[in-house]
Amino acid sequence: MNLEALTQQAIEVVKKASAFIQQEANTFNTDRIEYKDINNLVSYVDKETEKLLVAGLREILPEASFITEEGTTGEEKDTEALNWIIDPLDGTTNFVHGLPIYCVSVGLVRGKEPLIGIIHEPSLDELFYGWQGGGAWCNGRRLQVSKAQHLSDSLIATGFPYRNFEKQSKYMDILSTLMRKTHGVRRLGAAAVDLAYVAAGRFEGFYEYNLHSWDMAAGILLIKEAGGTVTDFEGGDDYLFGGNIVAACAMQKELVAVIKEIF
Repeated sequence: MNLEALTQQAIEVVKKASAFIQQEANTFNTDRIEYKDINNLVSYVDKETEKLLVAGLREILPEASFITEEGTTGEEKDTEALNWIIDPLDGTTNFVHGLPIYCVSVGLVRGKEPLIGIIHEPSLDELFYGWQGGGAWCNGRRLQVSKAQHLSDSLIATGFPYRNFEKQSKYMDILSTLMRKTHGVRRLGAAAVDLAYVAAGRFEGFYEYNLHSWDMAAGILLIKEAGGTVTDFEGGDDYLFGGNIVAACAMQKELVAVIKEIF
């Protein structure tokens, strides 16, 4: 499999999907919002974008299966297979409120092994992409994680609980600790964007729990190819399908230590 060539083909599919999102952003009607569960929004834009992505990606790699947020294919999830993992519109809540922080996220994995990652943020027209062994890139510029060595020199990103509040108190304790130990903590509302920004060195680290594989798949590849480290909250490798992630530059172990002590 020529991952570089496949990445370029997949980029064209992603760009078409992003163009549809931006077209709809100009005329989006909030009356067309649906709720999958508490605070978990979906719109026709998510659903139609996913259909575009599935159709285009299936054409360029017919042997791959799909894991998608909106369940377009109706396939049973096989986490050991060759899978395209798709979030058609990460940051839906931002999108429906007119906040320009959202993206298309597409990853190709074999089992838990990341092969390709593509994240396109259409509002800024920033295309983050990479493939296993080929580095991570943004609009043709090679990415490298921040050179910061310590948590005290870091700007951290996270996401707040919005539907599972069982561990909210502990999560807020982590936030409080990091507010004192870092340059600050940011919450943009789109995990895939956060991960892309870690790969680009804009954030030194990102952590969140209660995530899905489609939030993380593309960003994991980008961060690894940009020289970063990715683990779960325990410092292990159960992150892609495990629901929580800590991704960072050289101070990653410090960040994990804070989270493990509290969470």
